Amino acid sequence: MKVAVIGSGTMGSGIAQVAATAGCEVKIYDTNLDALAMSNSNLEETLSRLVEKGKINETEKSRIQNSISYANALNGLSDSELVIEAIVENLEVKRRLFSELEHFVSPQTILASNTSSLSIASIAASCQKPERVIGIHFFNPAPLMQLVEVIPAVQTSDEVLKTTTQTISDWKKVVAITKDTPGFIVNRVARPFYSESLRIYEEGVADFATIDWSLKTIGGFRMGPFELMDFIGNDVNYTVTETVFTAFYFDPRFKPSFAQKRLAEAGFFGRKSGRGFYNYSIELPSPNQDLILAKAIFDRVIVMLVNEAAEALFLNIASAKDIDNAMTKGVNYPKGLLAWADELGIAWCVEKLDSLYNEYHEDRYRCSALLRRMSKENKTFF
Repeated sequence: MKVAVIGSGTMGSGIAQVAATAGCEVKIYDTNLDALAMSNSNLEETLSRLVEKGKINETEKSRIQNSISYANALNGLSDSELVIEAIVENLEVKRRLFSELEHFVSPQTILASNTSSLSIASIAASCQKPERVIGIHFFNPAPLMQLVEVIPAVQTSDEVLKTTTQTISDWKKVVAITKDTPGFIVNRVARPFYSESLRIYEEGVADFATIDWSLKTIGGFRMGPFELMDFIGNDVNYTVTETVFTAFYFDPRFKPSFAQKRLAEAGFFGRKSGRGFYNYSIELPSPNQDLILAKAIFDRVIVMLVNEAAEALFLNIASAKDIDNAMTKGVNYPKGLLAWADELGIAWCVEKLDSLYNEYHEDRYRCSALLRRMSKENKTFF
């Protein structure tokens, strides 16, 4: 298959590497020649490291490199069978690109966006053939992360969905098909990991280090929420939260945090700026290793995550299997949230959510109707 990737940044270059490794002929497009040169240089460095680690040999390295070429004009993509856009996360910019791109490729070319949360239907509407537009959302770094969310718009044809799903599967990725709603699966379901942890901090229940330690120790998460927000970048993480909150008509379940907003405004973006929730120029604080407190923090965060996963299933955003795969393969959660709910007990989850709602009387703590129904019927997700 002939594949074009628009955007030569970290994500675009990673997607190109994935496609080339799978045997595709790939072109990376960017208007910035220096960016294309950097992409080529970074690929050389990445593949050389893989050779050093024994993951590939020199022959495979050369094959992958020779499968990737570079272009700075859209007419150079005319023979592409699949085009994946990985540019700035701005709806109008993407719409202009897709509208222009359609003039340079064949009517059969599949046009895909790597957006993490924007409307695929809106992007597709900018095209004369919207039925060939689809979302293909990779996770960073694309060569390492197993999950890819595939998002058909309401206009997307069944044939395009089928071809896209098969293609991504052939690239040795785990496909999760999701409805075209804000945040898709991962960026929607994962919001409480950050937002409820921020709420716990804002209430003065515990500090950043203690909340992070609690979720890693009791829950087995690889990184705590504040470590992860600093790693992602508070500017990026806050913007995603705000985007999802706005797109869901200001549903309180997705309400952003002023604590994170102020950090972003101050330029405290996390590791990339040297300071975020943590100050990386000094010794990091030690957590309060009180296991009773840690369990209370974990219980509150996990039940909110379970509730969001159940709500996504209730509204047919994706299947139970795809929701759990999305969280384990897309953000490395130790367990799928719906399987975790079965383990904790559906009735326990409902009781915990009702307790939070009764305490706060805030709609953010409303229990999913699906959880309540399953508890009454004594059912499990799996």
